[in-house]
Amino acid sequence: MGRTPSGRPTSFDIAYRAGVSQPTVSRALRGDKSVSAKTRARIEAIAAELNYTVDKNASSLRSQRSNTIALLFFEDPTPDESMINPFFLAMLGSITRACADRGLDLLISFQKMEDDWHVRYQDSHRADGLILLGYGDYTLYRERLDQLERQGTHFARWGSVSSDASGVTVGTDNHAAGFLAGTHLTDSGRRDIAFLGHADEHYPEFRGRYLGLCEALGVAGIEPDPDLQYDAITTEEAGHRATQSLIASGARFDAIFAASDLIAIGAMRALKEAGRLVPDDIAVVGFDDIPAASLTTPPLTTVMQDIGGAGQALVETLLAQIEGRDLPPRRLAGRLIVRGSSAPATGATNGAAP
Repeated sequence: MGRTPSGRPTSFDIAYRAGVSQPTVSRALRGDKSVSAKTRARIEAIAAELNYTVDKNASSLRSQRSNTIALLFFEDPTPDESMINPFFLAMLGSITRACADRGLDLLISFQKMEDDWHVRYQDSHRADGLILLGYGDYTLYRERLDQLERQGTHFARWGSVSSDASGVTVGTDNHAAGFLAGTHLTDSGRRDIAFLGHADEHYPEFRGRYLGLCEALGVAGIEPDPDLQYDAITTEEAGHRATQSLIASGARFDAIFAASDLIAIGAMRALKEAGRLVPDDIAVVGFDDIPAASLTTPPLTTVMQDIGGAGQALVETLLAQIEGRDLPPRRLAGRLIVRGSSAPATGATNGAAP
């Protein structure tokens, strides 16, 4: 098994005899401390028995690149136990394909923000670089990114391009996408548009979407009302609570632009409980186009992010880092998907508070 045409033993022969993987053999024979002393001794004994010698040239080449990249998901609050935002799960397929196209192995891991994930991957050399998906409060996450940069770790992340000019970030042009959503609502006759989602430095992607909405309102001759902006993280429950608070405030609104589809779905549930009809009374637009968006009643109008392009761009950005090439931050265009939740206003009540 694994023998070369010359009949010389290979690392695969040793792996078979030792009952371990071939990469474990390679790590053991180069003295990697991630392999236990007991396992390393067994592998070295088998190598000696087989008269196996390490090809120093090949070993040197391999030590420079593992041809493996690590994809790290960070926990997000979800109604199930996955703790992964469904938008990032949808992106997994495109990242996997992009790696396969380039002959790269993909190591997938789930991390908690409080863990020292950056130290583990930097010290173990398990991967040539990292792709980071999901982070929550950016002001806290930024500290980890700064540490990665100081350590010289190669990484690419999905996030707000405007908050990072280092060339490691790929993201949607959130401002332009927010403008698309806002223009769609104003063109549909909506004038009092609420925004559900944080709109500050803690969540820069949401802030970009909000500023795009405000620009669209300004173009339509409408003064944005800061009282119609309600903070919400990316969960259905947060969207539900924010909409309940919006309704309880007595403010006049005829549309909701939610910073994510999950927030929008929670908002639609709260509107239904309050007897507000979507879209007759209140139009709703989300962001992400997760699979559930087309299954709501009515189906949710949303901004589709370029998931396929995202995977390709993240892998390309990371490889540029690894190979020492300069690559500017990548902004991808969003596309408005119009469905039944945002039909033109009837002009009857325009969603005014009773």
